[in-house]
Amino acid sequence: MWKDAYLTSRVMSADPIELVHILYEHAVHLVQEARRSLAVGDIASRSKAISRAIATLAELETSLDHERGGSISRNLAQLYEYMRFRLTSANVKQEEGPLLEVEGLLKTLDEAWKTIRPAGNGTPAPAPAEFLDGGSARPWAAQFIEQVELEPVGHTWSA
Repeated sequence: MWKDAYLTSRVMSADPIELVHILYEHAVHLVQEARRSLAVGDIASRSKAISRAIATLAELETSLDHERGGSISRNLAQLYEYMRFRLTSANVKQEEGPLLEVEGLLKTLDEAWKTIRPAGNGTPAPAPAEFLDGGSARPWAAQFIEQVELEPVGHTWSA
């Protein structure tokens, strides 16, 4: 229960950049969970983790503002679509390669996203209007948490 309260608090106090980071972090966790499940032959857990990762990517895609984001948001949308395709392929073919690829892409995107925040001052960066549908970020994130049971995860990679 404390995880739910912690995450709800984290999401409700997060700026749009942190919300995207939380979703990337969660997607990485789910792909890692799918890899572990694949390794031990747990089909149900693998499928559930992949389905949740696909839902997370869909949520990231719906947060894009194509009107203001131009080619960057369109490119991100295509990348999210590609990752959903690779996750589906990994599930159907029971292969780790596509999972590793998506995990790497998600980590790279998360690292890039973190550079948007001004270094060292601790104040939230302005909402990245070029990428996100700024005004609706918190409501969709809060609703999404209820649907997919997000869990806080620690980082296993370095910057």
